[in-house]
Amino acid sequence: MYHHSGSVAQQAAGSATGVLDPQGRDHAEAMLFQRCTWCGTAMYHRLLCPVCQGSDLRTERSEGVGTVRHSTVLHRNTPAARNVSLIEMAEGFVVRGRVMGPPIGIHGGDRVRLSTAKDPVRGEPVFQLVDEPFRAWT
Repeated sequence: MYHHSGSVAQQAAGSATGVLDPQGRDHAEAMLFQRCTWCGTAMYHRLLCPVCQGSDLRTERSEGVGTVRHSTVLHRNTPAARNVSLIEMAEGFVVRGRVMGPPIGIHGGDRVRLSTAKDPVRGEPVFQLVDEPFRAWT
């Protein structure tokens, strides 16, 4: 006699919940990303691979080093201006975050390192410049 206990549904739900937040290790200040086991594409906070649409993703820890690809200054909903930047990480994925420092001083091509994995107010990663670039007349 067959009796469906629902364990299959519970296993499927459990696998999706552990994709972005694995248990066992302290990842409070680490940036986690996914890598598709089929095509090897790295992505940030996805449930399906954007290249092959595969759902078999493994969670990896980023080293936290990247390059600013685009930065813009926002003046809305904040008492002071802040920047929003697209950071291309060394592992190959792109993440939106904030770079510490004067918003006007953040430019494309600047190298950054992860400072905190989550901004307490906005919930986005915060980066800091690795080295100050030399810009004489900008």
